[in-house]
Amino acid sequence: MLTPKEIVKELDKYIIGQNDAKRAVAIALRNRWRRMQVESPLREEIIPNN
Repeated sequence: MLTPKEIVKELDKYIIGQNDAKRAVAIALRNRWRRMQVESPLREEIIPNN
């Protein structure tokens, strides 16, 4: 999995500006990936309920 900085670097190839948005997307993607790697019983506790 890429780090948030690496994700932003990849997004920079396609998106001009919007640095705060790219950073937020990168962090959200990493957090989602990390949550999916946790075993099922614990996953229910850490997934946001929005």
